[in-house]
Amino acid sequence: MKWFGLIATAFTGILLLSAVGDFARFGDPHSPANAGVGDRPSVSQYYITDTYADTKVPNIVTAVLADYRGYDTMFETVVIFAAGISIFAILRSLGGPVVPVSHPQAIDTSVDGDHQRIIIGTTCRLMIPVIQLFALYVVAHGHHSPGGGFQGGVILGASFILLALAKDLGTALGRFSEKRYLTLGCVGIMIYAGFGLLCQALERNLLDYEILHRIMPATDAVMARSHSMLGVEVGVAFTVTAIMFAIYSNLSSNGRLDHGL
Repeated sequence: MKWFGLIATAFTGILLLSAVGDFARFGDPHSPANAGVGDRPSVSQYYITDTYADTKVPNIVTAVLADYRGYDTMFETVVIFAAGISIFAILRSLGGPVVPVSHPQAIDTSVDGDHQRIIIGTTCRLMIPVIQLFALYVVAHGHHSPGGGFQGGVILGASFILLALAKDLGTALGRFSEKRYLTLGCVGIMIYAGFGLLCQALERNLLDYEILHRIMPATDAVMARSHSMLGVEVGVAFTVTAIMFAIYSNLSSNGRLDHGL
């Protein structure tokens, strides 16, 4: 079986390397990506010159990910969720049954108490709310400034991981339980797909946000694309947050959720 995996990996690597010669030279101004084909402008030129006119979104990267390439980003979110579920399945089959998480014992705050834990715990209580507020800012302003659902979701998930590291996994799971993070991950995908299905319900293509101006108050077709990008970025942030913390909680406890690192 190991030899089969080695042969498959080597064959795939040789196949990929053989295609490198067909790539355009790095920075070639005459490549199709930079110069276009015939009378048609290149994709990159179109994004640079027409993104704001099409979407009223100054962040070209977010417009590409959440609008022009919306299908790909939606399934990237699904892949993240599927990766988390795969980790659960593997670790649960190896780690045994889940042990109910008990409430952590109170920290000794006396003179002879655990001063290191007190300092870390106090510092994290001050930092975690700020981290979470910044994560929400990154999500909300992702289509106007650097950021977005993936970045904000990672920051928000990291705040719960910091809580687990500063105290213990039981404390973090008390705030963000397994049921909650699995539900939040599913809700994030449903939000993203829901925007696409809503477009289809209004007799347009999946994720063709322009048509949503019919149901969005005080907006036009262009602003509907901008507002919809914010909506799908929120869905991405939900899923990324949930899976980030879920992967940590399962890896750190071998799938048992009884104690962390």
